[in-house]
Amino acid sequence: MKIVNYINSSLSRKVLSLMGFCFLFFAIGCGFLFYFQQKMHQDYVQKQSNIEEKLQIINYIYNQFNSDILITPDSISFKVMTNEEESLKFESELKQNLTELGLLIGTEDETVIYKDIEHFISYYFTTLLPLTRSEYEKNQDPSIDIQDIKVTFQVEKFMEQTKSFITLLKQQMVDNSDDLSVKQSNIQNSVLVFFIFTLILSLLIILKIFNSIGKPLSEFTFSANEIAAGRDAVLLVNGNRKDELGTLSIAFQKMINSIREKEQDLMASNEELIAQQDELLAQQDELLAQQNELQTALSIVTNNEEKLTRWNELIKIISSSLDKKEFLKSIVENMCKITKSDKGIISTIHDDVFASYGISNFGVDQFRNNLNDGLIQRLTDEKQPFTVKRVQDSTEKGYHESVNYSFDLYLPVVSSSQIEAVMVFSRYGDSYSDNELIEYEIFARQIAIYLEKIMLFEQSEDDRRLNQDILNTVQEGIQLIDADRKVLQVNNQLCGIFEWQDTPEQMIGLSWEHWSGVMAEQIQDYEFIQLLNDLIDSAFLSPDEEHSFIYRKTDNKQVIRVYCKTIKDCNEHIGTLLVHRDITKEYEIANMKSEFVSTVSHELRTPLASILGFTELLLTKELKPERKTKYTQTIYNETIRLTSLINDFLDIQRMESGKQNYEKKYIDVISIVQNVIELQEINTSLHKTTLTVELEDAIILGDKNKIEQVFTNLLSNAIKYSPEGGNISIRIYGNEDIVSIDVKDEGLGIPEVEIPNLFQKFYRIDNSDRRKIGGTGLGLAIVKEIVEVHGGKISVSSKNGEGSTFSTNFSRITMSTNKVNEDGAAPMLNYTIMVIEDDLSLAELVNQELQDNGFHVSYYKNGQEALAQMKSKTPDALVLDIMLADEMDGWTIMKEMKENEKLKNIPIFISTALDEKERGLSLGAQDYLIKPYRPDQLSKLIMHTLLTNERNGQIMVPH
Repeated sequence: MKIVNYINSSLSRKVLSLMGFCFLFFAIGCGFLFYFQQKMHQDYVQKQSNIEEKLQIINYIYNQFNSDILITPDSISFKVMTNEEESLKFESELKQNLTELGLLIGTEDETVIYKDIEHFISYYFTTLLPLTRSEYEKNQDPSIDIQDIKVTFQVEKFMEQTKSFITLLKQQMVDNSDDLSVKQSNIQNSVLVFFIFTLILSLLIILKIFNSIGKPLSEFTFSANEIAAGRDAVLLVNGNRKDELGTLSIAFQKMINSIREKEQDLMASNEELIAQQDELLAQQDELLAQQNELQTALSIVTNNEEKLTRWNELIKIISSSLDKKEFLKSIVENMCKITKSDKGIISTIHDDVFASYGISNFGVDQFRNNLNDGLIQRLTDEKQPFTVKRVQDSTEKGYHESVNYSFDLYLPVVSSSQIEAVMVFSRYGDSYSDNELIEYEIFARQIAIYLEKIMLFEQSEDDRRLNQDILNTVQEGIQLIDADRKVLQVNNQLCGIFEWQDTPEQMIGLSWEHWSGVMAEQIQDYEFIQLLNDLIDSAFLSPDEEHSFIYRKTDNKQVIRVYCKTIKDCNEHIGTLLVHRDITKEYEIANMKSEFVSTVSHELRTPLASILGFTELLLTKELKPERKTKYTQTIYNETIRLTSLINDFLDIQRMESGKQNYEKKYIDVISIVQNVIELQEINTSLHKTTLTVELEDAIILGDKNKIEQVFTNLLSNAIKYSPEGGNISIRIYGNEDIVSIDVKDEGLGIPEVEIPNLFQKFYRIDNSDRRKIGGTGLGLAIVKEIVEVHGGKISVSSKNGEGSTFSTNFSRITMSTNKVNEDGAAPMLNYTIMVIEDDLSLAELVNQELQDNGFHVSYYKNGQEALAQMKSKTPDALVLDIMLADEMDGWTIMKEMKENEKLKNIPIFISTALDEKERGLSLGAQDYLIKPYRPDQLSKLIMHTLLTNERNGQIMVPH
C-alpha cells in the first residue's frame, strides 16, 4: 500500500511538473515572439528611415542639377550662376548634403556611386562652373550651350548614376517592405505553429493526467455522487494518499464550500487567457495596419515612378522638336496625362500659337479672345498657380442629372524675365491638392526653359533670315568661308554670277575643292584657284591692306573684281569674307573714256589744225581776195565745228550735274523739224530728205532750242552714217495724246547687239567703217537726256547694212486754235487765269507774261469783286496777292474759297511780298512766290500744273 501511495504521489508531482513546464514554455514562447516582433519592426523603421534620408539627399542633388542642366542631342545647356555668393552657397549646400549622404552609405554599390557623384560635383565646381561663367561674360546669355563631348559624357554619366542611385534606393525600400512582409508572415506562421505545439503538448499532458488519475477520479466521482445522492458509498480512493487525490479526499468535505471560489478563479484565468488572445489579435491588427501603410507608401512610390516616367517621356518628346506648334501640342497632351485632367489648353502670350486637348474650336476661340481679361489676367499679374471650383456645364455632365463640379487648374509658364504662356487644365470631380500644385509648378518651370530655348531658336532663325535677306539686297556677290575654307554663307547675287541652280542655303558646307572648282570652270584664267588661294593667304598675313584681283567669265563679257578680308574675333581667325563685284560697266566706261580721250584729241586737233594753218597763210602770205574768202570760210566752218564739240561737252557736263536749264514754252514740232532740215541740207549733196506730216498740228511743251538740238543731232547722224548718200525720211504722226517723229536713213545700220549700249555716254560702235566717220559718242546720250527731261521717249530699230530708224515720242498739247499766230506769238489755250493784284505795274507784267504763253487772263484789283465774279464764272487757276488795298485781303479770299464747294478745288498760286509761307500752306496753298521773282517762273508753273493734273481737284502751289 505504501508503495502504491508513493507511486501515485510521484505521478501527481510529475503531472504538476509537466503542467508547470507547459505554462512556462507558453510564457517564454510568447515573450520571444513579442521580442522578435518588436525587433523586426525597429529594424524596418530604422532601415526605412536610412533609405528615405539617402533618397531625400540624392533627390535634392539630382533636382538641383536637373533644373540647371538641359541635355539635348547636340549640346548641353547650363543655367549660369552669375552671383558669386549664390554659387558658393550652392556649393556649400551640396557638399554638406554629400557629407550627410556619405555617413549613410552602407553597401559597396552605394559607395561606388557615391564616389562618382562626389567626383562629378568637384569637377562641376572646379571646371564646368568657371567655364559657363566665362561663356556668360562673353555672351551675357543666362543659358550657355556647350558642345564638348567630354563634358557631355561627364554630365550624362552623372545624371544616369544619380537616377540609378535613386532607382537603387527605391528598390531597397521595396525590398525592405518585402522583407518585412516575409518576416511578418514568418512570425504569423511561428505563432500558429507555437499555438498548435502548445495545444498538442497540453493535450498530451491532459491525456497523461487522465491516464494517471482519471480512474481514481471516476471512482471518487462515483462515490461523491453517491454521497451527494444520500446514498451510502464506499470511497475507493484512499484518503491516505499523498497525492492530489488524497488531498482531494481530505478536502472533499471542504470542496462544496470552496467550489464557488475555484469556479471564480477558473473564470478569472479564462478571462486572462481571452485578454491575452485579444492582445495577440490587436498586435496582429497593428501588423496588418503597418502592412497597409507600407502598401500605401509603395503605391505612392509607384505613382511617383509613373509620373517620373511620364515626365521623362514628355522631356524626350519636347526636347526632340524645335517647332513651337508641335512642342505645345506635346505639352498639353502629356500634361493632361500627368495631371489626370480631362481637357486642357496652352497658349503663348506674345504670339498667336496655342494647342488644346479635348476642347472645341469655339472654346479655343473664346479662350484666345480673353487672354487679357478675367482669370488669365489674374494669372499673368500674380504669376502663381491657382485652382477654381465651378459647376459643370451641360456639355461636361454627360447623362448625369445631379449637380457635379469641375476643378480648373491655372498654371503660368514663367521664364527668367516674363510670363511666356498660360496653361489651363480641367478635372471632373476631383480637386487639385497643394502638393500637386507645387509639383505642376515645377513642371511649368521646366516647360518655360524649353519654350525659351525654342523662342531663342526662332529668334536666331529670324536673325539668320534677316541677315540673308540683307546680303541678298547687296549688289555684290558675298561669300563667307571658315578657317578650313568651307562655305558658311553666300547670297543670291553670287549664285547668279556663277549660275548656280542651288539656293544659298544649299551652298552652305561646300568644301574648298568643290566650290573653287565650280568657279574655275566658268573663268578664263586657268590659274584662278591658285590666285584665289594666294589672295586668301595674303589677306590673312596682312589684314590691314586691301587684297583683290580681277577675273573674267568665259561665257559672257563680265569682268569681276574679288576682294578678300580676314575676319577675326579676339585675334582668333574665324573666317574669310570674299566679295565678288561686277565691274563690267566700270571697265567698259574706263575703256570708253580712254577711247574718248584719243577721239576728242583727234576731233579737237583736226579743226584746230585747219584754223591754225589757214590763219598762218592769211597772216604770212599775200593772197587773192577769193582765196582769202575761201580760207576765211574754212576757218569759220572749223570754228563752228569746234564750238559744237565744246557745246556737247558742256551740255553733257550740265546734264550730269543737274544744272541744265530748260525754257519750256508751247512750240510747234513741225516748224522746228522743217528748220532743221533746211539747215542740214546745206551740208550735204548726196542725201535727199523728205518730210511727211500726218498731223494738223504738233504742239508740245518744251525748250525750243533743246528740241531743235535733238532733231539736229538725229538728222546729222542720219547723214553722217549714210556716207554713200541715200534717202532720209522724217515722219511726224501721232494721236490726240502723243506726237511721234521718226528719222529713217538708208545707211550703215546698227548691229543688234550694240543697240542696248547706243545711248551711253562716250560709246561708239567698234567698227572700222564707223571709226572713219569720227565723233565723240555724246550726241545720242544728249538726245536721250533732252527727250526724257521733256517727258518723252526715244527708241531705235535697225538692221546692219540696211539703215536705222530713230523714233521719239512727246506728249501732245491740244490748243484752242490749231495754228500759230501770224506775229509768231503762242496760240491761245483753253485755260482762264484770274489775277487779283492791286499793284497796276506788277499786274500788267503778270498779265502780259500769261497772255504771251497762250492763257486767257481776267484781272481784278478788288477782292470782293473778284470773288463775286469767280462764283459766277469759275477760272482754271488763281494768281493771288495777299496784301490787297480793300477790306478783303488774300487770307479772307482763300478762306471763303475753301468753304465754297464750287471754288475749293481751284489751284491757287500766291504772289506776294509777305513772307508767311507756313500760314499759306495751312490755308490750302503748297508754296509761295515771294516778290520779286521772274514772271516766266509763274507761267511755267501754271502750265505744268494745269496740263499735268487736268483740273483734278488739287490745289497746286509753285516750287
